[in-house]
Amino acid sequence: MESPRKVATALTIAGSDSGGGAGIQADLRTFAFHRVHGTSALTALTAQNTLGVTRVDVMPPESVAAQMEAVVADIRVDAAKVGMLVNREIISTVASRVKALGLTPLVVDPVMVSRAGSRLIADEAVEALRDLLLPLATLVTPNRHEAQLLAGLELHTLADMEEAARRIHRLGPRAVLVKGGAMPGALRGTDVWFDGQRLETLHLASVETPNTHGTGCTLSAAVAANLALGHELLEATRLAKEYVTRALQHPLAVGRGNGPIGHFFPLLGS
Repeated sequence: MESPRKVATALTIAGSDSGGGAGIQADLRTFAFHRVHGTSALTALTAQNTLGVTRVDVMPPESVAAQMEAVVADIRVDAAKVGMLVNREIISTVASRVKALGLTPLVVDPVMVSRAGSRLIADEAVEALRDLLLPLATLVTPNRHEAQLLAGLELHTLADMEEAARRIHRLGPRAVLVKGGAMPGALRGTDVWFDGQRLETLHLASVETPNTHGTGCTLSAAVAANLALGHELLEATRLAKEYVTRALQHPLAVGRGNGPIGHFFPLLGS
């Protein structure tokens, strides 16, 4: 029998998707694809499928903290990501534990508004995320609507995306990736990356598919996985975009609605 293999490890702090396309489930698949051992702290249990969400049960903040502490007490965490945090109490708890446990690098997917523009959390939770969590982030990855909310700016052009990235960077994260998946026309699929010095436009060909469920979760998890593997931040972001694009090119025929991307596309064959 071979000796146990040492591998990179990552922690996801997010909600569970019973349909398997997003949230913790997508994160763990993404970690596994990158040969990174995935650990988790669940913030909420959702009853959902490809047609929508029918119920959300929020975990007690003490439970979220205990999950984080249990992982760190025994398992080295090379990188972490944050997804759906639901409310101010959980955001505050996660922020305090991130600081106390020294969780870095930290990728923050600020789950506040869906790609379609539906608001997901209350104003007080938005304020908590902005004030408590963003200053701890190595990278924050807002979509168009979340960037508008954080920057106080409507996004219609590439110049708007660049200005939003600058404004969000002033809130404290080391770097910002404003995602263009919900941008109009030719900007769809174009992201803007800013770290206070370098302003980069990252563009890959847009993939035409209705099966995009879990792309935001997957992108942030892929960045975290690549950081855990030792890649520099911008390179980790580029590699994550490439992975998500490939997964979008291999969507799964699952359910009757907005289905998931193919996280394990190499195993699907031709």
